[in-house]
Amino acid sequence: MSYELQALIGTVELLTVAAAEVSVARVVPLAQGLALIPVTPAVLSALQGDAAVPRPGAGAGFGWHPEGFELRLAAWSKAGPIGCVEAEYFGGSGTQRAAVWSDGRIVLGPLSSGEFEPLPAEGTPISRALRWLGGSVAPGRTDEFDAVGLDAHRSTADWAAG
Repeated sequence: MSYELQALIGTVELLTVAAAEVSVARVVPLAQGLALIPVTPAVLSALQGDAAVPRPGAGAGFGWHPEGFELRLAAWSKAGPIGCVEAEYFGGSGTQRAAVWSDGRIVLGPLSSGEFEPLPAEGTPISRALRWLGGSVAPGRTDEFDAVGLDAHRSTADWAAG
């Protein structure tokens, strides 16, 4: 079974402000006061027209960041921390990447984990970003990823569809 996610994560209030600037963005509530904006091709296109195509080695280590996206994340982060996450798994192995912006700068990461790498003691990149954003392990949950509900859908498109 596969899992794929490209998203922005922050508080509902912050992401509502961000989504107001990107008409096709959809804010999806998560647990613990957090929410996400699925970064779909339509969202990327709205961020930078037709030039918003995946580019290997793009900003902060994310291949899908359109030109200048880090500046927008930095601007949004002046109102509160915002995380950028991606994950791609198939059959239990895969990769994660995460970074968090706050007060106009990157304050965590970019962090990444590669396929077949051992899990660091401090947790996966996404769990570490969620922790920075205020997420915590809830009773009966395995980690922050699970506790905020990122296991509810298996793809960015599913998150966007609701």
